[in-house]
Amino acid sequence: MTPAALLLDFGGVLADSTGPFRAAPPELVLRIYNLTRGALQPGQIQRALTDGAAAHARWRDEDHPDELSQAEVWERFVIKGWPPAAAVPVRGAIGKLSYDWARRDDWALRPGIPEALAAYAAAGVPMAVVSNTLSGAAHRDYLAKTGLSHYFAVQVYSDEAGVRKPNPQMIWLATDALGVAPAGCWFVGDSRRRDVACARRADVARAILMPSGRADPPGSPDPDVIVEDGHALAALLS
Repeated sequence: MTPAALLLDFGGVLADSTGPFRAAPPELVLRIYNLTRGALQPGQIQRALTDGAAAHARWRDEDHPDELSQAEVWERFVIKGWPPAAAVPVRGAIGKLSYDWARRDDWALRPGIPEALAAYAAAGVPMAVVSNTLSGAAHRDYLAKTGLSHYFAVQVYSDEAGVRKPNPQMIWLATDALGVAPAGCWFVGDSRRRDVACARRADVARAILMPSGRADPPGSPDPDVIVEDGHALAALLS
């Protein structure tokens, strides 16, 4: 069976981090310190980013259907309570700071992903990225850097769409743009609670899980099939 389209998550499917997560990368702390002209000490900025990332993660785990804007993330989780001398410069650089916070220097393509994308393209299957993120621009630039962006006719990111998985609207935005029915598509994600749940709600033909080590709570929906990497994903075509 060949799908009408293949929809893929970014983090954990197309690429993943090879090192530990850093909620407050030193280069970002220094950038904010310089931007605010020392209105806060680096340690205060580091603590705000660390605590803010944890609070944002707890918010995401509640699986809200609507996405927060970049400005709302910073206002709600990071700069709340900051003096104007620090908060105002940050508000003026929200887009760039969000890009820097979302971008990971240790992103690496998951094994077999270039081969899988080439196989589906050769089979005439259109493809799209469907991903929750603080900065879709960071994901786009990474895919362009790896030379894989030409495979994707559509890239749907939650910060731009205003909704987030498991809201099925994320998938429907992609299928509408591709001009295909969701019922004929396959969706690949690394999370049962968000990706498989999103696929079920959107009524796609096949919910495919590519585990990345992220934990899912009990009761999360089961996928139709589990693949370990891009090579196994390509093998589904046969």
